[in-house]
Amino acid sequence: LKEVRNRISSVGSIMQITSAMKMVSASKLRRAQNTIISLRPYSALFTEVIGKIMASDNDLSNSEYGKREKEEKILLLVLTSNKGLCGGFSSNIIKATKRRIDEIRLKERNAKIEIYSFGKKSSEFFNKQKEISLYGTNDEIWDNFSFENVSAIGNKLMQEYKNKRFDRVEIIYNQFKNSATQILTNEIFLPVQVKSKENNKSNDDKIIFEPSFDEVKNNIIPQSLRNQIYKCFLDSFASEHGARMTAMHLATDNAQNLLKDLKLSYNKARQAAITNEIIEISSGAEALNE
Repeated sequence: LKEVRNRISSVGSIMQITSAMKMVSASKLRRAQNTIISLRPYSALFTEVIGKIMASDNDLSNSEYGKREKEEKILLLVLTSNKGLCGGFSSNIIKATKRRIDEIRLKERNAKIEIYSFGKKSSEFFNKQKEISLYGTNDEIWDNFSFENVSAIGNKLMQEYKNKRFDRVEIIYNQFKNSATQILTNEIFLPVQVKSKENNKSNDDKIIFEPSFDEVKNNIIPQSLRNQIYKCFLDSFASEHGARMTAMHLATDNAQNLLKDLKLSYNKARQAAITNEIIEISSGAEALNE
């Protein structure tokens, strides 16, 4: 009985912790979800505007953000979490990154792949992988998450791309769908992806650019890239709290079920012990009467 009481007390304490963590994650998720829902229409409209602009001249071969003839130097941005207790949120990203590395190496054996890790889970994992080169880590981004800090990362990557340090930059992250569902996503950050003119036809016969097309293009592309990388980070941020809230909800439910089973076992054992004591007392009384 003492052992069962100790287990009941332990499970009860764990249930209180998981329930509190669920409420904390739900609060953080609500704020992140409101932000990502507000950002998506802006991002979609931004993409549409850029599509119409590039329909006038979608040849980016001469652009500093255009596609290179050879893509031998590839950087993979890996977005995971600093903390655990969020189900397979981080492990799924790490597995997807390993698969992507294998795909690239299978296609291009001479490709030089580097990892830029955001989150302690991926940083700790890839630090131990000798065959994978680590460009850098920035685990603190999730503790100081803001558009300004993420934009600084985007600016750094754009500069590295212009300096031809990398030929291709991809982002591997969890796209937020709802609190229970995250979509594993591999998105190209650089070079800039522009659809064909046929897919971006505008109703306008002619678009007039002020002050000039080149100046508009050179300003709007970096802004679009900063917006894109912020959306990816925000998706990952919301997905983490959604995954943790779901995991803690399931853990709390499991603790409640376990608590019911333990209490039932405790009551049965206690009842059996009382019954045995009554039988012993009755047997003793009968023996004295005889």
